[in-house]
Amino acid sequence: MKKIFLGILVVGVLFLAWLAWNTIGPSTAFKEKTATIYIPSSKADRETVMAILKENQILASPGVFSFLASRIGYWDNIKPGKYVFEKGTNTLNILRRLKNGSQTPVKIVINKFRTREDLAGYLGRQMEADSMDIVHFFNDPDSTRVFGLDTNNILTAIIPNTYTMYWTTPAHKFLRRLYSERQEFWNRERMAKLVKTGLTPETAYILASIIEEETNKNDEKPVIASVYMNRMKKNMNLGADPTVKFALREFGLKRITLKHIRESGSSPYNTYMNKGLPPGPICTPSIKSIDAVLSPAQTDYLFFCAKADFSGYHSFASNEQDHFRNARAYQKALDSLLIK
Repeated sequence: MKKIFLGILVVGVLFLAWLAWNTIGPSTAFKEKTATIYIPSSKADRETVMAILKENQILASPGVFSFLASRIGYWDNIKPGKYVFEKGTNTLNILRRLKNGSQTPVKIVINKFRTREDLAGYLGRQMEADSMDIVHFFNDPDSTRVFGLDTNNILTAIIPNTYTMYWTTPAHKFLRRLYSERQEFWNRERMAKLVKTGLTPETAYILASIIEEETNKNDEKPVIASVYMNRMKKNMNLGADPTVKFALREFGLKRITLKHIRESGSSPYNTYMNKGLPPGPICTPSIKSIDAVLSPAQTDYLFFCAKADFSGYHSFASNEQDHFRNARAYQKALDSLLIK
């Protein structure tokens, strides 16, 4: 009888030792330095979580995890999210992070996006929110009205930057965060400059989006800003090629012709046919482009075209005669390049 008791005791001790080791000892099964899992909000149940953990080889002993999870009531309050685990993490820490909902933040890097669909597609790949739901939010007047914007200029709420979010952040909360960042961006100093231009935060952003598409040379942006500001002061059409590309959704066009202008004639984004700024931005411009609008160069320029040396810079002119000379030089150089 003593031998049986002793045997049971030994087995019990060994089991407890094994359980302790699989609880506080290294418990991951993946080979890489880290492993990432996503627990969706729509299927935050025991079966789904265990399947995700097994599929990503998070646990060396899934049974121990499941046993402990039941004991602490994890299955009754599963928190969805993105979780990144380091190799060698023990079961207890894995379970603690999941139970506390200690998600790993997602870095959302917003640079230049030309359309709301492009932006929504990117966000849909980085976050749980479906891209179509984000597009619907952008296109919903009731949603955009909350921010004092409309469906045309809603993207003016987005200042390109790097934002830290949780994977489960819904679209409306994400945009609210961006809008709060926008309010901080338009600080006292920028607002003072804005008043001098006669623009609003929305129209300054829209103009900046055109400049963003015209050049990637930051040192040239204030000069291009001056051209458009001078044109608006003289009540001239902006005549911006990028707005025609946007109207046609043909962003790869190298040269805008009369045919393109006619084809996009009915669009409010065609600034050859319509006076003033388009109703919304044609991309999400960089901060450099926005600041160029707030501090334009002091010039009398009314025209510009690409330089014939293909340096990416532009030739500027204050009258049509000089502009046509610059334009012919560029077109001649382009034709020669195409022939070669």
